[in-house]
Formats: sequence, structure tokens, C-alpha cells
Amino acid sequence: MQEISFQFLKQLVEAPSPSGFEQPVQKIVREQMMKFVDEVKTDVHGNVIGIRNPRGSPRLMLAGHCDEIGFMIRYIDKDGFIFFSSIGGIDAHIVPGKRVRIHTRNGPVLGVVGKKPIHIMEREERKKVVKLSEQWIDIGVKDKKEAEKLVSVGDPITFTEGLERLQGELVSSRGFDDKMGTFVVCEVLREIVDKPLEAAVFAASTVQEEVGLRGARTAAYFINPQVGIAVDVGVASDFPEVDKKKEGEIRIGEGAILYRGANINPKVAELLMTIAQEENIPYQLSGEAKATPTDANVIQISRAGVAAGLVSVPLRYLHTPVEVLSLRDLENVVKLLSTFVQRLNGKMSFIPGE
Repeated sequence: MQEISFQFLKQLVEAPSPSGFEQPVQKIVREQMMKFVDEVKTDVHGNVIGIRNPRGSPRLMLAGHCDEIGFMIRYIDKDGFIFFSSIGGIDAHIVPGKRVRIHTRNGPVLGVVGKKPIHIMEREERKKVVKLSEQWIDIGVKDKKEAEKLVSVGDPITFTEGLERLQGELVSSRGFDDKMGTFVVCEVLREIVDKPLEAAVFAASTVQEEVGLRGARTAAYFINPQVGIAVDVGVASDFPEVDKKKEGEIRIGEGAILYRGANINPKVAELLMTIAQEENIPYQLSGEAKATPTDANVIQISRAGVAAGLVSVPLRYLHTPVEVLSLRDLENVVKLLSTFVQRLNGKMSFIPGE
């Protein structure tokens, strides 16, 4: 991966973007998109949409959501300890003992998540997951009055972990789900910047996916695409204790995940697979028998219907501060989608059976 692209990825994943508070990331995205498109629009929800060749055909929507899981301050007690709720799906197992940042109007405030120590827990307590409501954040103040000078009810919170290299092409960070998708969408725009296109390309960095696919729903209504591809992460199953009979076999470093199933237009799926085979781009297949929990879900059923597709990057340890992916997989997804964009033309029909 080029150093400039790696630095952009690092900038994205380390900027805070809990659902509903995506503005820092979307500012970065907007500045990046403006280098490669004819126009950039931002809607009332905060979706950022880069538009290239707007009069082309068909109208294509590429969507990667930029929001990450996080927390929100709900209550500050008399001693200045902060109680919080989750934004998105958080595994309560992993939260105690973590460093967090509270994002305030005046900048970030560092805190640590505390709970009753094991030394004073009853035997039965040790066997249970500590509920989020029984954990708290300590920012090092003496009382509520001092805490309220620094933070406020409603402030969003993220884990502190940033992008780190592991071995080979593997990297770890919080927020790959799915700031990685926004990264891919922007990199596709970079790849096609000087390429002739027949399709109209609307590349969207969508918001609030983790709390109900909300941004993609309104962005798809605005764009009114004929074809829509969501770019997200997919659950890798190449680590211990995963039942592949239930989850399928998906491995990091072995290419994009392509899908077949009810949420996927069969002609879009076939074109993606054909391109991957012709261009020697590695891919893996996943069968999804119902609607996927991704932006592809709401894109497909927008207005009178959209020929939807889903392309994912394999990811280990989703919704933790140490998500792991392969940079090579990222590059291959960018190559696949850049070629897909260039292959589209107005004569194509995506109606099944035609």
C-alpha cells in the first residue's frame, strides 16, 4: 500500500466517529473526495457524497459507512464517576480496564473504565459478565462539580486504540468497521480520477449504520441509484473456536468477500465474480440467505428498488478495539470496485432473468 494511502487510512480510523457524531471523520472525507470528483455534497444527516460524471448511466452508488461503535455519558455521580451507555453493539466483556477518550466541545478528555476489582467480588460475581451499567469511567477528578467543568451528559466516548502494524500485511485498530469502507470508497475515486466513465458515480460516506442503517437509507433516496454497492467488513472465521459449519470459511489475506443471496442482485454478483476471475483478483464467497446487516439492506429497497451488491473485507474481532485486517485485501477490493465502475454502461440490464 502506498504510504500516502496508509496515512489516509490511519487518519480515518484514529478520528472519532461514534454514530451520530461523525463530523471529524466526515470533514477528512470531504477534503479527500474534493481532489477526485466533480462535486461533493453533504446532507442534513452528515452523509458525504462525492459525485463524478453525474449525467452518466447507470447511476451507481458506492457506500461505506464511517461511524464506529462507542459510548455516551448518561450520568455523573457526586464523586465525579461517569456512567455511560453504548452506541452500537458493544461486548461488555471487553470494556473494563480500557482507556477511553471523552470527546467534548473543548477537546478530548482521557479516562479509564473501572469496575469492582476481583479481590472483593463474590465467587458467583466472578462468573458473570459485568453489565455496562455496573461499570464507570474515572477521569481523575474529586467530585461531580469538577467533572462537569470538563465533560457533559451526552458527550460521545471512544476507545483510545489507533492503527498499529502487526506482522506482514496485517494491521490492527479500532474502527475498521467501517471507516475501512469509507477508505475504500475514497480510494476508488482516486483510482478512476483520470479514467473515462459511462456510469454516474455517487460515492457515499454514510453515517449511523451502527444504529440502524440510517444514513444509507436517506443517501440512497437522494441519489436514486440503479446499482448500489455497499462496502463493509465481513466476519473472518480463521481463528480458534469458530464453527465454520455455521459461519462459513472466510480467511484474512485471501481476498474480498463476495455474496450470494436475497440481499444481492444476481447480475451484480455475477459481474463482480467475472471481473475478479478475469483480473486475477482473489475473492471468497459467502452465502447470505436473508437481508444482510449492512447498508446493502436499505439500498436494495430504496424507492422502486436498486440492484444491490455487497463487497466486504475480512475482519477479525469485530466491534472490539483491536480489529484486524489485511492491507492486501484492502488493495484488492479497491482494484475490484475500480474495475467494476469502469465496466458499467447504460446498455446493461440488472433485471433478473433478462
